[in-house]
Order: sequence, then C-alpha cells, then structure tokens
Amino acid sequence: MTEQGPQAAAPEVPRRNWAGNVRYAARAFHRPTSTDELRRLVAGSTRLRAVGSGHSFNRFGDTDGDLVSLSGLPPAVEVDHERGQVTVSGAMRYGDLAGHLQTQGFALANLASLPHISVAGAVATATHGSGQAHGNLAGAVAGLELVTADGDLLRVDRDTDRFAGMVVGLGALGLVTRVTLDVVPTFDLRQYVRLDLDRAALDEALGSAYSVSVFTDWRTPRLREVWRKQAADQPPPPADWLGTTAADQPRHPVLGMPPENCTPQLGEPGPWHERLPHFKLGFTPSSGDELQSEYHVPRTAAADVLAALDDVAHLIAPVLLVCELRTVAADELWLSPNHRRDSFVVHFTWIGDTAAVLPVVAAVEERLAPFAPRPHWGKVFVTDPAELAARYPRYADFAALLADLDPKNKFQTDLLNRYFPR
Repeated sequence: MTEQGPQAAAPEVPRRNWAGNVRYAARAFHRPTSTDELRRLVAGSTRLRAVGSGHSFNRFGDTDGDLVSLSGLPPAVEVDHERGQVTVSGAMRYGDLAGHLQTQGFALANLASLPHISVAGAVATATHGSGQAHGNLAGAVAGLELVTADGDLLRVDRDTDRFAGMVVGLGALGLVTRVTLDVVPTFDLRQYVRLDLDRAALDEALGSAYSVSVFTDWRTPRLREVWRKQAADQPPPPADWLGTTAADQPRHPVLGMPPENCTPQLGEPGPWHERLPHFKLGFTPSSGDELQSEYHVPRTAAADVLAALDDVAHLIAPVLLVCELRTVAADELWLSPNHRRDSFVVHFTWIGDTAAVLPVVAAVEERLAPFAPRPHWGKVFVTDPAELAARYPRYADFAALLADLDPKNKFQTDLLNRYFPR
C-alpha cells in the first residue's frame, strides 16, 4: 500500500550544514516538486549536488554549482508485505519512516543514533547503528531509483551489475529519489544504562544485547556508560553486571545536556524505533554545536586500538564532548567502511571549533594507522587519499563506476575530487 506523508510545505534548501561548520558555496539552490522537474534540472545543469538533512560534517556535499533538495518531491511509503520490503522517498527521515512502518507491523533491523537523518543521505555514507549482528543502514538496501547525470531515471536492485558499488555512492553517481529497504516484523526493546565499565569487560559488554553503545571521555581508563538496548522479553542485567552499577535516572551521552532529548531508559519497554536511536525525533540530537569524526577498524583490534589512543588521550579530552564505541557487522558494499570486515567503531563528538579539533584528528589518525582505519565518509577526517584507497579492495572499481555514470563530472566536488581524482 502507499501512504502519503505530511503535506506541510517542505523547508527551504539549507545554506549551511546542520553543525554550521560548512557554509555551502552553491551559486543557486533548488527544491523541485516533481521527478520530471528534477530530471530537467539535472539534465540542464553543468554542476550540482543533492543535500539531505545536512548531517554531514565535511565538504563532500558542497559544490560551486547548484544545490538541490529533494524534500519537495511527493513523500510516499510503499510497503510490500510479501517481499518484506518498503520503498520510500530518498529525502524522508528515518524517524518519519519508522512511524509508518510501525503502523504496518514492520521494522528496520537497526537505526542510527539520530532519527533525524534522511534515508538517501545515510545510505550514501554508510551511516549505522550498533550491534555485532547488524550491518550499517546501507546493508538493508534492496533497490535504488536515481536521476543520472543526463537526466535519465535509473532503477537498480541487487540483481543489477555493480549494485554493490552504487549503494554507498557518496552522492556522486546521481540523485537518489527512492530507496527500497528490507524490513522485519516489528519488535520491542528495553534500554538500560550501566555506569563505570572496566575496559577488560568491553568485548563482553558489546556483545551482550541487541544493540550496545559504550561512552567514554578519555579522562580516565574506565568507560563511563554502557547503553544496552535489549529484547523486551529478556531479563534485565543483574545488579552486579560486569562490575557496573545501574543508572538510577535517565542520562544523556553528553554531560550537561538534558536527558529529556533521549529515548526512554530505565528498562521501560517500547517499540524498536523509540529505543534504537539515542535521541527522540522531536528534540535536538546530540549537542548541536559540535563536530564529529569516526573510524572503523577490525573488530578484533578493539583493545589494541584503545591502548593506542591512550597515547593521545591528553589531546583528545580537552576538545571532546563524548566518545562512543560501537560494533558493525561486515558487508559486501564497495565503499562501506565495513566492507568484508566486522568492525569496531570509535566515534568522536568534538567541540565546535575546527581549528582546535583538526590537529587532534590528525593525531588520532596517526595512532590508528596500523589498524587500517576507514573513516565515516560524512564526518571530519584528514586521511591521505592514497592511504584511504589502499584500505578498500574495490576502490578502483568505484572510481571506474564514477567515470562511467558521471563522465562530465557533473556531481563532482573539490573534496570528492581529492579522493577520486579524474
């Protein structure tokens, strides 16, 4: 069936990203209201990019041409009960999609910590949640519809040649108008927060529930909080679970931020989409005034990675709001940071001061280099292009796909050209 989304006027195309550290350099901004209008716009442009919810912290999406938002296209959710799939407008936010799915008795296997992000943007950058058995959000993609550089409408699915190269496409292969995702039957979770975890118990903690996130501030060797999102029918963790204590009131990952912004804790049962994200859809996600960096390393290297970062903890702590540790299962997508590698993920939420943060990012990357880290494509990183290319077995294949689908560099940006020069 098809459900039409809210009919309120779509917002104007943003001039800055969500964090405010990138002011878009586009010469013009567009918000077409139909696919045909979008196709004509793309066909007649020499340089343009799509912008989603703006939750990117670098300039991959910045262009000196035209910037286009797909939020004006008709919103729709089409649930295929027989196939166990949903086809959704690329500009739709995960939080809005989740509400639709819940009414139909379906769920997504996992969600990111923010429900505010758009489906197409999150997929294009391999954004993820946590859980040893769960891949990133792009792994749920069964099909894509996109407007290519010549204005044609291209539909691809898992049977399409090079599909695995097109899902995590960095917005460089075309403008994604619709995405088909695998769904599962709806389920309930409970969220418990535990305090003061010994590092020696980290592996056991990360594998202890459906989805687990561990937070630290790099000021002490111990890990400050463990957020366990477990099946609602499982018993709560025992009082002495892994030597931790139970939080007796709701918490926010960033100290000083209101816990009212966060999804319910203290073991209160609720549907998947109201527990898997850390933050509620109608509230400010994370802290707002921040930068973010994130690195994916082999799952088996977790203890060694933390030990390596201890050497620069004195640099990290002064510019850090919070650090989150997660796990993501391997996949076959060419530019996924989890390509053929179960991953341990170290995510940094920094203060909103680029000049202060960039030297620390460089120091972190230097310490992580022996582990072949793959940075999140939508966050702040300074990795050398040659080094990054060596960490992806299908990097050259994606470069060839990029040249094939966008021969005139219509979707190219300065940062994209740095990592995929043509």
